[in-house]
Amino acid sequence: MQLTEYEALEAYAKMMNTLSVEPIRSLLDDGFVYESQAVLQPIESKQAFLDYMIPKLQTIARGNATVYAEMGTVEAYGEKQPCVVIAQYDPENLIALVLAKVSNNKLQRIDLCVVPPPQAAQRSGEYPK
Repeated sequence: MQLTEYEALEAYAKMMNTLSVEPIRSLLDDGFVYESQAVLQPIESKQAFLDYMIPKLQTIARGNATVYAEMGTVEAYGEKQPCVVIAQYDPENLIALVLAKVSNNKLQRIDLCVVPPPQAAQRSGEYPK
């Protein structure tokens, strides 16, 4: 069975909604890249991403900074594609969109975007856990 971008994004949403890397860990390619438009340097390996994300999720949990990761679709970069809409503190406080690239049945890349804005997404009301 082939991993789809939707399934990879669903795992990312589960990670954010449960504050655990376990839903996404096995999907990551060793050469995985995580890039955020709000951060200058990309994270360029599976292990570097896990080393970055685990403490980040722990900080969110300690600070009760509730994250809402909702499945959606967005018209971006010339195509309609699945995405995750990220909100913090309140489901309507939208802060970012997440896009994914899958290849060879592994998650190759995650992009955390502020452009296009999360308000541009068609939201589903589905928050995977």
